Amino acid sequence: MIPFNKPPYIGKENEYIAKAISNGKICGDGEFTKKCSSWFEDRTGAEKVLLTTSCTHALEMTAMLCDIQPDDEVIMPSYTFVSTANAFVRMGAKIVFVDISPDTMNIDEKLIEKAITPKTKAIVPVHYAGVSCEMDTIMYISRKHNLFVIEDAAQGMMCTYKGKALGTIGDFGCYSFHETKNYSMGEGGALFINDRAYTEQAEIIREKGTNRSRFLRGQVDKYTWVEKGSSYLPSELNAAYLYPQLEEAETINNFRLYVWQKYYDDLECLGDRIELPYVPAECKHNAHMFYIKVKDLSERTELIAYLKERGISSPFHYVPLHSAPGGIKYGRFSGEDKYTTRESERLLRLPLYYGISDEDVEKVIKEVRSFFEG
Repeated sequence: MIPFNKPPYIGKENEYIAKAISNGKICGDGEFTKKCSSWFEDRTGAEKVLLTTSCTHALEMTAMLCDIQPDDEVIMPSYTFVSTANAFVRMGAKIVFVDISPDTMNIDEKLIEKAITPKTKAIVPVHYAGVSCEMDTIMYISRKHNLFVIEDAAQGMMCTYKGKALGTIGDFGCYSFHETKNYSMGEGGALFINDRAYTEQAEIIREKGTNRSRFLRGQVDKYTWVEKGSSYLPSELNAAYLYPQLEEAETINNFRLYVWQKYYDDLECLGDRIELPYVPAECKHNAHMFYIKVKDLSERTELIAYLKERGISSPFHYVPLHSAPGGIKYGRFSGEDKYTTRESERLLRLPLYYGISDEDVEKVIKEVRSFFEG
C-alpha cells in the first residue's frame, strides 16, 4: 500500500533525543525548545514564538489572549479542522461560518464584512494546503472593525504571502507539527506572537498560569500563580525530534515541491476531467498536500475505491463544520453555502510525504490517469 502520509525523519532525531535526555532536562524549555523557537523567530521575523503541545493548544491560547467571552462571535471558514472552532467554543463563543472561494478553498474575504455584528471579536483565516488567504483585505477589515486576526497556519510552515511568513501577518499565528505535517514532532505546535505586549501574558498562560518563565530568566526570585492558564509546554523530547528537521527545512521543502510539481505536470492533461490546485501569484506554498477535485461526490467515491484496490491511499478531507452536530450547536452559517459543501465533496488528496519514491509517485499518476482515460 502506498500510504497517504509518512512522518518526516531526517536521521539525527535519535541523536538529538539522546542528547536531550543526557542534558537532564526533558520537561520543556530546554536546549532544543529554545533552538526551535529561535529558528522560527530568525526565519520568520515573528516577535516571539512559543512551542506548544499542539496547534489546538496554540489556538486555545489565542482565545485566552483575545479575552474571548461567552456570546462573542468568531468568524472563520466551515472548511477546516474542528480545533479551529473548538478553541473558541470552549470559551463560550459563537462560531460564524463564512463560505469559501472555490479556487483556493480558503475563506472568501469578500464575504467577511457581511458576517460582522456588534458581537464579533475575531477573524480566523485558515491557510488551506499552505496557500495563504487574501490577507491584505482581511487585515483591512479587521483594523476597520477593531477585530483580532488569528491565522490558523497549521499547514503553512515555509509559506509566505507577499513575502511575509504565514502566521506573522495577523495578531497571532498558530502552527502544527502533528505527524501529518511537513515538519513534525509527533504532536506539537507553535504560537506566533506578533505584538510583544502579549508575550508575558502568553508565557503565563503556557506555564499553568504562573510566572515561571520570568523566574527562569532571573526576573523574579520565586514564581507563583498569577492568572488563568494550563500546561501548554511540550516535552523537550518532542522539540529534539523537530529540530533536525528545521536544520534541513529547505531540503524537505524542496523535495515536497518537486513531488507536487510532478503531480501537477503529469495530471494537467486531465484538465477537462479534474481540477488541479490553484496558487495565487502573491503566495508561496509548501506543497503540504496535492489535491484534485473531481466532478462530484459519486465520482470521488469511485476514484478512492479504485485507487485503494490498486494499493494507493487517497483520502478526502474535512467535512464542513457547519453541517456537523457540534457546528449546528455552536455556530451558524452567514449567507449562502454556495461552495463549501459542494467543493468539499469533490476533493481528494494524493500521497505526498518526504521520502516518497519516484516509482510510487509514477504509480499514483498512472492509476489516476487510468481511471479517467480508461
